Amino acid sequence: MITTASCSLMDTNDLAHFDQNGNAVMVDISSKETSVRRAVAKGVISMSAETLAAMRDGNAKKGDVLGVARIAGISAVKRTAELIPLCHPLL
Repeated sequence: MITTASCSLMDTNDLAHFDQNGNAVMVDISSKETSVRRAVAKGVISMSAETLAAMRDGNAKKGDVLGVARIAGISAVKRTAELIPLCHPLL
């Protein structure tokens, strides 16, 4: 629960996902127009030169490392609404 003291910089009445007591609530978006949005994720991966060479050459002991990572990323995106609280499902 968010209290007034912890939200001193913002009025909880202006935040759609919080009720007048500061409790998180879902918002009905069924009447909203469809919109196009874009999300960009960035990251940094550190590894040894040997690991990079094995991935690049297709010699990694676990198989196609980048292919598996790509599938894991797609699976995570498809489950965003299940993993992030108060996130609405995306088509």
